[in-house]
Amino acid sequence: MLALEFPSIDNLVKWPAIFGEGEFYSFNKIGLISVIAFVAPTLLFLLSRKELVPSGVQNIVEGVVGFVDKQIIDSIMGPKGRPYLPLLLSIFMFIFIGNIFEVIPVFQMPANARIANPLLMALLVWVVYIGVGLKHNGLEYLKASLFPPGVPWIMYIIVTPIELISTFILRPFSMTIRLFANMLAGHILLVTFGVLTISMWELFEVASILPFSVLVLLTGFEAMVSFLQAFIFTLLAAVYIDSSLDVHH
Repeated sequence: MLALEFPSIDNLVKWPAIFGEGEFYSFNKIGLISVIAFVAPTLLFLLSRKELVPSGVQNIVEGVVGFVDKQIIDSIMGPKGRPYLPLLLSIFMFIFIGNIFEVIPVFQMPANARIANPLLMALLVWVVYIGVGLKHNGLEYLKASLFPPGVPWIMYIIVTPIELISTFILRPFSMTIRLFANMLAGHILLVTFGVLTISMWELFEVASILPFSVLVLLTGFEAMVSFLQAFIFTLLAAVYIDSSLDVHH
């Protein structure tokens, strides 16, 4: 009788330390992927040379910059969003590279399937959009956010707590959970069909074709999800920053 032994959730997201096991400085696969996600974009930009006819690495860099500039900044923020291109570009590339390791052999783990990275990025966006609001509008930012103009004063009893929770508390958590949950769910799906493929192969080789075919399709799908989640997170960051630039917009 075929017995399937699926790894526990704990085994799917926790990895032994490469060094420093049990210490505050312990370093594991998630840490390694995070470092690569930070270093790789830096190297890409350093290695790209500004040429009249772009080629090689410069093509990749210009393509990514153009995508973030046109599809996110231009569509959401317009010209006033240009100063935030470096920030939004860094967020997009860090998240995408951390995600895409889900489908890279040997690694096969998205860094953002652990909640620390999504939470850190969400808190960064939270600090930035509140800072932008205070810088450009002063205390008027808080007043307009908590007491939207045009609302009958009696309704502020209901509206103000809702605005406080939705704007200043729930936003970073919703961004965190959206990215974390999507990447973890995809990782679990790939592991599930990987285990099914191996188990069916051990039972009867031909029977493994179906789960293996699904595994291949899911791998392509998760590569697309890796991109989409980076895009959506960056898009939301742009929306929140834009809303802080002009509180009357």
